[in-house]
Amino acid sequence: MKITTNVACRPGEARAFMGLADVAPIQETTMDQMKERMQKTTSTMDPEAMFKTLFPFQPEKQADIQKALWSQLTSDKTGK
Repeated sequence: MKITTNVACRPGEARAFMGLADVAPIQETTMDQMKERMQKTTSTMDPEAMFKTLFPFQPEKQADIQKALWSQLTSDKTGK
């Protein structure tokens, strides 16, 4: 015999039901600290440096990545 039970609840309700700790205050504190650090960092960075930090792939490297991906897709996996 197989019994299936579906329970509809929010993540917080599931954590409380399972007896897990409420991590919301820790998450809020961490997010506030991260936001503060990001604001300090972005105010001191110039736009070009920030762009390179957010998008590390330079256009010239994208061609190399495309070539490597294409060679992997077109290679014969059977060894023939």
